[in-house]
Amino acid sequence: MPLISSKGVYGLMAMHELSKHKKDTPMQIKEISKNAQIPQNYLEQLLSKLRRAGLVKSVRGAKGGYILAQEPEKINIGEILSVLEDDLKIIDQRTQNPILNLFFDDAKANMKNYFNISLAKLDEYQEKYNEFLHYSI
Repeated sequence: MPLISSKGVYGLMAMHELSKHKKDTPMQIKEISKNAQIPQNYLEQLLSKLRRAGLVKSVRGAKGGYILAQEPEKINIGEILSVLEDDLKIIDQRTQNPILNLFFDDAKANMKNYFNISLAKLDEYQEKYNEFLHYSI
């Protein structure tokens, strides 16, 4: 069982695209889809879920599209994943062993803490990636 499914990965990719876009200018679905390489019909479903959760806003009209509902610094990656995944899981079921159940509960809490960073923090990974490209050339 994957920790994060394609829903979570694609949704996070879409949110990252929106965070890089001008905050007062809506980004159209076809542009997000193209930039993030997400199938457009799948992206519509994900953005709908993110909109209902109050993480993005939709703007109607010819120049409409989607914008972040808050500044990227105020949007938590764990919150995005929880909305899309319903729940982040390490395992799907409880075991007969109470010790292992406690261990898995702790591991889940630690995993949620790991994802307790803002969407804006992804910019640091962009910097790491740029450094990697610089050194690998």
